Amino acid sequence: MKNKAVFNWSGGKDSALALYKVLQEQEYEIVALLTTVNRDNRRSTMHAIPVSLLEKQADSLGIPLYIVDLMSNGLIGDYEKAMSEAVSLFKEQGVNHFIFGDIFLHDVKSYREEKLNPLGITVVEPLWGKSSEEIMDDFLASGLQTIVVTTMADVLDESFIGRHIDHSFVKDLPEGTDVCGENGEYHTFCYSGSIFRYPVPYTLDTPFRKTYPVKMDDGTEKDFSYWFAGLYDLTE
Repeated sequence: MKNKAVFNWSGGKDSALALYKVLQEQEYEIVALLTTVNRDNRRSTMHAIPVSLLEKQADSLGIPLYIVDLMSNGLIGDYEKAMSEAVSLFKEQGVNHFIFGDIFLHDVKSYREEKLNPLGITVVEPLWGKSSEEIMDDFLASGLQTIVVTTMADVLDESFIGRHIDHSFVKDLPEGTDVCGENGEYHTFCYSGSIFRYPVPYTLDTPFRKTYPVKMDDGTEKDFSYWFAGLYDLTE
């Protein structure tokens, strides 16, 4: 009998590749795609994907979507409380594994294990231990179709917005950029490919730049700028 698992879904390329690998290996029964959503703008907290497109991704993948609503202030206590409630719900369904698409951010993996292991949940990381170059090779071979929706402005300019992740994209990345964007260089939306039953219809608006002041550990503030393109459901 397969172990029941919840897949933590961002809607982007690493998440899609991790799901692709899990479905290929057939070790787990995926009972739901769990996504955190900003309750104010109704978009995913990581990639700003609107709920309607998250629902279409889930429908195309044939896996139910479970939304965790979070406050827009990003307080860690709100996230931990909401996730604890989700764990309790899925534990009642016999779930004992949560799957993530992390690559090599050790502090993120350790945090997940610290919070989930005491609740009886084993953290599974299908992509863990591979280099970004190996992950990108696997992604390009998978047939998954993904576009760039956000970039760090000081690394990738607006011309990268709306580009597909392919060999040409990889070749054009500036030197020093993590090929998978693991340092936050870019974020993506996966809409079609091997594990999707049909392409998810979407549209992008004109890219715009936004700057955020961030308080650093030493108490100073630093500005971070990003290029965005609003992602919308083409059917709405």
